[in-house]
Amino acid sequence: MIRTMGLTIDDDLIFDFPLDEISNGSFLWYWVDFDQPTKEEESMLHSVFNFHPLAIEDCLHRLQRPKLDYYDEYVFFVLHSICHKDLSAEELNLFLGENFIVTFHYDDIQELKRAREEITQNPKKWERGQVFKTYQIIDNLVDHYFPILYKIEDHLNEIEDQLSPSTVHLSMDYVFEVRSDLLRLRRTIFPMRELLYRMLHSERLGLTFNERAYFTDIHDHLLRLGEIIEANRELTSDIRDSQLSINSNRMNSIMMTLTIISSIFIPLTFIAGVYGMNFDNIPELHWRYGYVIVLGAMFFTGAAMVMWFKYKGWLRIFKS
Repeated sequence: MIRTMGLTIDDDLIFDFPLDEISNGSFLWYWVDFDQPTKEEESMLHSVFNFHPLAIEDCLHRLQRPKLDYYDEYVFFVLHSICHKDLSAEELNLFLGENFIVTFHYDDIQELKRAREEITQNPKKWERGQVFKTYQIIDNLVDHYFPILYKIEDHLNEIEDQLSPSTVHLSMDYVFEVRSDLLRLRRTIFPMRELLYRMLHSERLGLTFNERAYFTDIHDHLLRLGEIIEANRELTSDIRDSQLSINSNRMNSIMMTLTIISSIFIPLTFIAGVYGMNFDNIPELHWRYGYVIVLGAMFFTGAAMVMWFKYKGWLRIFKS
């Protein structure tokens, strides 16, 4: 589907006009949006606009890294939106010329719909030109990143507050999933930040001081997003380390418990082993009270060891 809108030389904002009208010179600026185009519509990138084959190839073969390419009569952008469902990157290709914007995308990108609604609701904003509309499109893309990261940050803070031995396994699974999501977001946000940096330091774009201020604001947002990603990655590392420490402490407690129990039963096992040997000349075997005495000695030995461990403070492990 191809959507069109443009501002005529009579200051009329018109929508859904045929592409044939572009060449008659009646538009001050126009925007053509290739929304999930067909094969026939894809061919119009060359037949109608005569874009460079390399730029067309980048449009047709996704998923390209966010970038900025300069051509004689236009600038070509590869931008990324983020799908809220699986956090996958959605490619948006944008051609910015002297009096036009052409966008091309295979995914249903909500930010473009929002940009069209803004034009419809406030047509005077369109009078500020195609550069300002490019700013609005990129700004909508970047603003769309914030809710995703804020949601991840809130979940991580909840995990950190509720961290306990009983939730270790559940938390670890989620933490590793979040680290994977953050890495996926990082692959989108950091290249977008580099793209805005190139725009701000490029003389070929010919940005005015006022236009540069708008794109600087987007760059500041991307810097903030990068800081949030790095902070969340550090938080996941801290949670992972805390959970590993909890696991280690639990393992140490279990090993100490088993060691104490084994230490108590080792002398008892030794006594039972001695009197379990099949020798005839063991005097104690013929004592009338030998059995009681041996049991008493075993009980006294075990009790003495328990008291010793309690005195040393080792039995506190059972309380935890």
